[in-house]
Amino acid sequence: MKRYVGEKIAWMRRHRPNWQHVLIVPGAETCQRADGTARVHEIRAPMISRATQYRALLNLAAVSNVIESEHPDLIECSDPYQLAWRAQNTGRSLGIPVVGYYHSHFAEAYVLPAARRWVGDFGAQLVMDVARRYTRHTYNDFDRTLVPSPALAEILQDWGVNNTSVAELGMDGARFFLSDAPADSARAELGVAADVCLLLYLGRLAPEKNVATLLAAFGALHRRGPGRYHLLIAGDGNYRDEVVALRETTRAVTWQPTIEAEQLARLYRAADLFVHPGVLETFGLVTLEAQACGTPVCGIRGSRMDRIVFSGLEDWAMENSPAALADAIERMAARDLRSMGRAAAALVAARYDWSVAFERIFAIYDELITARRRSAQGGVGFPGKISAG
Repeated sequence: MKRYVGEKIAWMRRHRPNWQHVLIVPGAETCQRADGTARVHEIRAPMISRATQYRALLNLAAVSNVIESEHPDLIECSDPYQLAWRAQNTGRSLGIPVVGYYHSHFAEAYVLPAARRWVGDFGAQLVMDVARRYTRHTYNDFDRTLVPSPALAEILQDWGVNNTSVAELGMDGARFFLSDAPADSARAELGVAADVCLLLYLGRLAPEKNVATLLAAFGALHRRGPGRYHLLIAGDGNYRDEVVALRETTRAVTWQPTIEAEQLARLYRAADLFVHPGVLETFGLVTLEAQACGTPVCGIRGSRMDRIVFSGLEDWAMENSPAALADAIERMAARDLRSMGRAAAALVAARYDWSVAFERIFAIYDELITARRRSAQGGVGFPGKISAG
């Protein structure tokens, strides 16, 4: 989400300079900051998870006050819970179109695993039925529901959400691209020899990212062939203790909890293989970025991410297990990764630059804003102000 919003603001400054972007987010204190045409309103919110640094924005009156004071031409909401209801109600009262972006398939990623833990498989199916009804009711109340993949759009349509538009994400082609410059310096800084296969995982260390399977798979690889593989993990979250333990037992893991955005491409290019263990992905942005840099991707087949893999799926794991993922990594590591990466980079660059993605998304914005203004016989507000929460 952070990458999506940041890239959108950067694209607006280049291509829609007369537009403004307003962001409403939870924070430690209530404050406002501005950077040119972009403004951020932080609203004080309690932290509910120190591992993820997640805060729950509960002061809905403050959200409404910001929207009313800014009076945007369009509201986009990425939260499926209380912020969705408040955005819809406020937008309706002010005559502003409200878009929901279904970034995360929350029922599958969060609700179903929790229900299975607490009430078992049968109870989980009952809970999922409630989740489907909730999703149908909530997202049909948006003027449009943006979805990052056609497969996920089909699922929502089957659930009864009848206002979906596919709005795929992209990557920054000016930052993530195939380079002939040697990656030796980055590997040397990591202490990884040229004859060692460097595996990279980039993302949150969260249960829904299937990180436990990745860590167990690497443990198996290390036992099969000590010294053949090195795992670089860039990210933080719930599994930090497990990462530290694996690093201590194998001496073949490098962990970088935080990483600067300008260093991402350098890490992608340094790696021999990007490993994405996720099975609940709605799109897979890091998968695109890795391939754009010429690094093939290995993972577990069957997610909505499959359609954006251009470095080949034939060697991917067919089941979600550490052994299957370890086998898949071994199979791919034996291939000509450089040639596979070059072919994938060309396809990603041609199809998935952010400029293509945002032209599609802003065309939807334009359509909704124009329709609302026509229905209001003129409308009010500064042309092209988006409020996102």
